[in-house]
Amino acid sequence: MQEFDHIEALWAKHTVDVKISADDMLKQAKKDVSNMRTKSLLNIIGMALSIFVIAAIWIFYDFTSISTHFGISIIVLAIAVYTIILYSNHRVIARNDFTQNPHVFLQKLKVYQLQRHQLYNRLYWFYVIALSLGMALYFYEVLANFQPWLQILFLFLSFGWMIFCSTLVRKAVIKKDKERIALLIEKFERISNQFKETE
Repeated sequence: MQEFDHIEALWAKHTVDVKISADDMLKQAKKDVSNMRTKSLLNIIGMALSIFVIAAIWIFYDFTSISTHFGISIIVLAIAVYTIILYSNHRVIARNDFTQNPHVFLQKLKVYQLQRHQLYNRLYWFYVIALSLGMALYFYEVLANFQPWLQILFLFLSFGWMIFCSTLVRKAVIKKDKERIALLIEKFERISNQFKETE
């Protein structure tokens, strides 16, 4: 047993200083940034497509109630505003070439991190409230064509899905996004420090 403790003590004293060059770190960071930009862009495209789908329903289906038109307009407006916010967030990380100046990109990444925090907290709830109001006004006319048990089922499933997305899914996305951005910030801080050391 003493041998094991002795070996363990020796192992604890033995530290390996792994030096990764700034170029290797930049390659790793490039992949991470590319993935982040792609996910952000796909999110924006998905939101834009949902605007077109809802607008197509609005155009091609003959709604008679003013509340339905008002509800759909609120939904389209909420999604459009949220899409514009997502696009402005995307531009923060998409416009900058991090290989030219990692320090400037690091500052932009910290701005992006703050914007994502606002997006997931305050702005998200305005979005959910606007969508809920729009859906309630939309359902007023649409659900009148269904039997009562189908109306209840449809409302339960729709608002249940929104609650599920607003709680469990939102928390998981926030956690994953925070970790990914924090890791990328850490990488760029190391890259910036290595560039300072080489100068």
